[in-house]
Amino acid sequence: MSVAILLICIVYVLFFTGAENHKAKDVEGLILTLSNNIPEYNAKDSIGEGKNIQVKEGQFCSQDGRTLFLRGINLGGSSKVPYIPNIGSHVKEGFFNGTDISFVGRPFPINEADKHFKRLKKWGFHFVRFIVTWEAIEHSGPGIYDYEYIKYVKELITKAAAYDINVFIDPHQDLWSRYSGGDGAPLWTFEAAGFNVKNFLETDAAFVHNIFGDPYPQMVWFSNYYKLASCTMFTLFFAGNDFAPHVTVNDSIPIQDFLQSHYINSMAVLANELKELPNVVGFELMNEPSSGYVGVNDLSQPFPTSVVGLTPTPFQGMLLGAGIPQEVQEYELGKVSLIDKGKVLVNRERKLAWKKAEQDIWKEAGIWQLRDGEEPKLLKPDYFTRVNGKNVNFNNDYYIPFIKAYQKAIHSIDPDWFLCVDNVLFPLPHKLPMLKEQEISNLVDGSHWYDDATLVTKRYVPWLGLLNDEILLGKRQVYAAFVDFLSQMQKDTKMRYGKDAVTLLGEFGIPFDMNNRTAYETGDYSVQNKALERCFSAIEDNLLHYTLWNYTADNTNERGDQWNGEDLSVFSLSQVLDANDLNSGGRALDAVVRPYPYRVNGQLVKYSFSSEKGEMELEFNPGVNCELPTEVFLPEWHFQNGYEVYATGGTLMFNNDADMLYYTPKDKSIKQRIVIRRNKE
Repeated sequence: MSVAILLICIVYVLFFTGAENHKAKDVEGLILTLSNNIPEYNAKDSIGEGKNIQVKEGQFCSQDGRTLFLRGINLGGSSKVPYIPNIGSHVKEGFFNGTDISFVGRPFPINEADKHFKRLKKWGFHFVRFIVTWEAIEHSGPGIYDYEYIKYVKELITKAAAYDINVFIDPHQDLWSRYSGGDGAPLWTFEAAGFNVKNFLETDAAFVHNIFGDPYPQMVWFSNYYKLASCTMFTLFFAGNDFAPHVTVNDSIPIQDFLQSHYINSMAVLANELKELPNVVGFELMNEPSSGYVGVNDLSQPFPTSVVGLTPTPFQGMLLGAGIPQEVQEYELGKVSLIDKGKVLVNRERKLAWKKAEQDIWKEAGIWQLRDGEEPKLLKPDYFTRVNGKNVNFNNDYYIPFIKAYQKAIHSIDPDWFLCVDNVLFPLPHKLPMLKEQEISNLVDGSHWYDDATLVTKRYVPWLGLLNDEILLGKRQVYAAFVDFLSQMQKDTKMRYGKDAVTLLGEFGIPFDMNNRTAYETGDYSVQNKALERCFSAIEDNLLHYTLWNYTADNTNERGDQWNGEDLSVFSLSQVLDANDLNSGGRALDAVVRPYPYRVNGQLVKYSFSSEKGEMELEFNPGVNCELPTEVFLPEWHFQNGYEVYATGGTLMFNNDADMLYYTPKDKSIKQRIVIRRNKE
């Protein structure tokens, strides 16, 4: 093929396959009602009695039996770091003091709660993934709980109920802990394992923003999933009894039992305080857990995923932690791919990642040895694949037993809470665990999905996508791949969790500091709107429940979400121009604020919204045994100039306080269709 023909083909793919996702809606045969003809509905929000959300027959339902479409948000991004003192990931001073801290004030102080919850309700977020960390609850030491923080969480969630906001608790972690470059576990967990966290940077056991300082390379934090500190702690947590039986705490407690029991007990202490709150509807197991070294076939080989920054092999990571310098491969983030930077000599000063050399867990396990005058020798490259001559399976042997132990503790407090469990992807990918419905009830798959090309490059190219390491070209092709991926996610949920399980997309979102933060100077968020709209549309085409990442109350243009350079919050203090305007501070609100079916009397069949056209379409099969209306959230942001409702036929009413349209069909024996179009200005 000639160069000219090839260029023509590329131009065709990139530009002529980019048809709009949403075509004009045909409203023939539907009854038109103008917004100024719809009477006021004065009923209060129906939150309050019993658990407000339940998992029934493969869907979320309200107490009155209506089907729920859960449109939520993560609250909040800076809940990963302490509030007092305010130690964002860029702050070095006080970082190594893991005891005298407090998370009271995360996600925001009590005296600011009303304005934030009022804003979230105004934007249609009636559902929240509420971020807590193990460190926030048990930072002062094993078994020492921060009851002031627990009391604060309870008070905050109680306030959320007044705004018709339901909550599920997310025990959040990334990379095990702040001290290994992420968030989650307390400092004393490293001390129990024999680590010296102050040497993590020099030994490349972890690449920590607080220690390294600015500028912190974009997306380098992710490399910590493949380094000594995180891999070791997750291995000990899930499989320490098999792979490190010699490691005990207080001379008698196996490290795995010690870590798991304290994690589970800390969440149970919180759960006990929240059990009477009707708007607490579920608990997550753990955000984005890692399998550590478990399943690594050859410790001398690189991990299968290339990441930004230094990328030692597992064996090199162990040697670096033991004070043995290594030539390590390094990568840099380019415009469209990683750039090979060659090899770098690491740990010239021969520092230890351990308190003492004899506390080196993996050397003591006999994985490798070092004799005088000889090079280090790897003795057991497949150490983490077999136990007692039998191949191990991370899900069956380690993940599922932990899930069951956690579920037993949480459901002993309230069996009506749903249990949110997602799959383990790092450092090796694992499928969702096979969980039997009769063993664990109220199961929810909380898997995550991001538009990786946009997330990593911080640029939106409508004809370019990245999915499962495959590059996608063409607007239609990218969008179709996103829709198919999310569809398969829901099929996998049913296959592995059972037909009654529900998929809840726990995280998705886009960076707002795209294109070198241009929008912060111009105020033009059109690119962010387009990037986020594409994600929302793919999700809505699948009728997929979700919690958007994220709402950070103290986000600023300078520091984003206060964690590793991330800036994905739909709200920022730097964009607040009018403190009396709830929308002030919002980013890309054309995409973020969306109409949607909140409570459906029947079975939802179809839902879509185009922010560009200001048009929503809804189809559902009505329930025949209930007179309660179907509730549709219609935000003022899109419909302040009024709207037209085209419906199959029935009664319409509207609640101004809740921005909620209520529809009761006249004929419950036929499928109902509603099309809502905003009036032109």
